[in-house]
Amino acid sequence: MDLGIAGRWAIVCGASRGLGWGCARALALEGVHVIMAARGAEALQAAAARLRAELPAGATNRVLAVVADVTTAEGRAALLSAPGGPGRDVDIVVTNAGGPPPGDFRQWDRDAWLRAIDANMLAPIELIKATVDGMAARGFGRIVNITSSAVKAPIDILGLSNGARSGLTGFVAGLARSALAARGVTINNLLPGKFATDRLRATLQAMADKTGQPLAAIERQQLGVIPAGRFGTPEEFGAICAFLCSTHAGYITGQNILADGGAYPGVH
Repeated sequence: MDLGIAGRWAIVCGASRGLGWGCARALALEGVHVIMAARGAEALQAAAARLRAELPAGATNRVLAVVADVTTAEGRAALLSAPGGPGRDVDIVVTNAGGPPPGDFRQWDRDAWLRAIDANMLAPIELIKATVDGMAARGFGRIVNITSSAVKAPIDILGLSNGARSGLTGFVAGLARSALAARGVTINNLLPGKFATDRLRATLQAMADKTGQPLAAIERQQLGVIPAGRFGTPEEFGAICAFLCSTHAGYITGQNILADGGAYPGVH
């Protein structure tokens, strides 16, 4: 299927590894010009090089790598003014920031909560604010926020993430149904369940530490509640993201799309 987005510009945050990498890769392989953003220069440059190696000859200029912390105003400004990029006239924005650490809410002070809200609620909102009006003026825009399945089924040790990401979910629910919807701009949240990423490994290790069980036992328990019988891959997550960014997904907006191998037992 031709997704109809070749030649457009996308920003993908947290693109050096995991789910952000999967999204950047899927978009670039569809012919999208991708600005990959991450905080770590070495990992980002390596990821960009891997992606360029997959592209056809002469298409490597479709990938730009910008070292930036998108949770800061300076980082967002650097991303939106990247040399060779479109500035604020970007067509696709994939927001993504590493989740806050797991733990017991009794251990978290006000600063911990503010860091979580800055990274997982306010930073995506600021990127949306900086780009969405231009999208509307041009008649096309796609915003995909990578959040978490914990928005639908909260995880006790991920309270910081539960709270901050739920705030973003509520904001998007209203904005996506504003006048933007009639001007070709869609805004959706993509909720990953358990995907084989560094983040999952850290969460499973935290569960093992909390319960005193071996990590292998925790992994077996987690796989046991996933009907698909496996963890997801960043590549298949990226494919879902790319479809949401396509011309074919123009009638999908304001949705929380869960990708979890069937683990969530509800119907809503």
